[in-house]
Amino acid sequence: MPLQEVINLAQRRGLFFPSAEIYSDNLAGFYEYGPEGTRIKHRVVQLWRRLLVEREGALEIDGSIVLPESVFRASGHLENFNDPLVYCSTCKTPYRVDKLIEEKVGHEIPEGASLEYFDQKVVELNLVCPKDKKPFERTTKFNMMMRVDVGASKGNPGYLKPESCQNIFLDFIRIWKQGRVKLPLPLAQVGKTFRNEIAPRQGLLRKREFEQMDVEIFFNPQKINEVENWDDVKDYAINVYLLSDKQVHAITCQEAVDQNIVSGKIVAYYLARTQQFGETLGIPLNTMRFRELEKEARAFYAAETWDFEVQIDDAWVELAACNYRTDHDAKTHAQQSKADLQVREEGQAERFYPHIFEISMGVDRTLLATLNAGFVKDTNDKEERIFLDIPARIAPYKVGIYPLMKKDGMSEAAYKLFQELQRMSVNAFYDESGSIGKRYARADEVGVPFGITVDYDTLKDNTVTLRERNTMEQKRVPVEALDEIFWKFSTGRKTFNDLAD
Repeated sequence: MPLQEVINLAQRRGLFFPSAEIYSDNLAGFYEYGPEGTRIKHRVVQLWRRLLVEREGALEIDGSIVLPESVFRASGHLENFNDPLVYCSTCKTPYRVDKLIEEKVGHEIPEGASLEYFDQKVVELNLVCPKDKKPFERTTKFNMMMRVDVGASKGNPGYLKPESCQNIFLDFIRIWKQGRVKLPLPLAQVGKTFRNEIAPRQGLLRKREFEQMDVEIFFNPQKINEVENWDDVKDYAINVYLLSDKQVHAITCQEAVDQNIVSGKIVAYYLARTQQFGETLGIPLNTMRFRELEKEARAFYAAETWDFEVQIDDAWVELAACNYRTDHDAKTHAQQSKADLQVREEGQAERFYPHIFEISMGVDRTLLATLNAGFVKDTNDKEERIFLDIPARIAPYKVGIYPLMKKDGMSEAAYKLFQELQRMSVNAFYDESGSIGKRYARADEVGVPFGITVDYDTLKDNTVTLRERNTMEQKRVPVEALDEIFWKFSTGRKTFNDLAD
């Protein structure tokens, strides 16, 4: 389904929309989430937290978004966090030259390509400014860090963090020293990050302010093949796109380790958990892959990288960077801060810098990929029908409550039922505006899986109509059974099809 249709639906229904949109000088690359979009986003994060944090025994922190300059000098971002930039020689419009080249040649440009390489390609491909068809100036580096002045004194700059993980690296040694933890130790964080993108575009796909869900696994490199729950995933197949033949292969985690496709079991284990998270979001398995990156395309700190990608339209979109960062972060921060960041495991004499494997996932991109996977346009009936076929656990509401009409006591009965369901912790909303068909359609468009209609029969026998989103099938159920029905729905003990007609 074309991504633009998903974006159109999201903006029409207020799931997300440009920030400060009432102003003509609003800034590109900044977005707001409306009430229902916020609910979906929070549920995506909650699901990630359940599957990749709590289930794995990870510890979660909540770090500052502003960090001192020395942190990013150590991490390498001040020197290396750059995009190649060209300006039009006449109108001075800036462009990311690597993206201009990629659009022309049809493949990605290595991340480490030199400025001379870009200048050569601009000449070879005869690239000119898309606006006025004039030549470009020479390529320069554009650092994407966002600097902020902290306090009234000069010479004390801070930076909005360009990746969520740096707090985790800085806080690890404190958490380690507090005790009661052992390696491998996964630390997690959900946080805002900022990148001064040259050309933000495609809605949530390329923003200047975005949110990341990070899991950083600290481990002893000598024990990379020691994974407590390995049996849970060893026979699970992950989709890997290999550099050796440029093909996608479904291989088990055990095969990935045995064939040295990955560095070790810790890497394979967390790749499997990431793909399983995508499946739980409703993203089809055949549209997910882990793309192996060659050395030139990897981030400057990564010895091994697998980009977790989802197919949207005809393109593969990165949702998560899965990087084996080795001991880069511990060493560089130790050198810059003069702090001792080495650890010693219980019963061992040797001290070492822990290695890190990370799953750094974009919240906004993951949400957009989920909406895209669930977007359905049904043209079989006389009227076009659009709905979001997303899992009930991430829907903004579990059920909508609707009086058939606003008379004869139906509104009062429906609202009373709504209040009762809220007391039962059933995530419901109440709507009595417009025809019943339009109310169904509004809920379907934002992915609400069920609807309850209170009608004349409800007033007689205390039963209601329960409607399912995808099929629009309706069944009559007693009001007193609703609490048990929704509990069984939420725990997987029953589905709509299991209900008696």
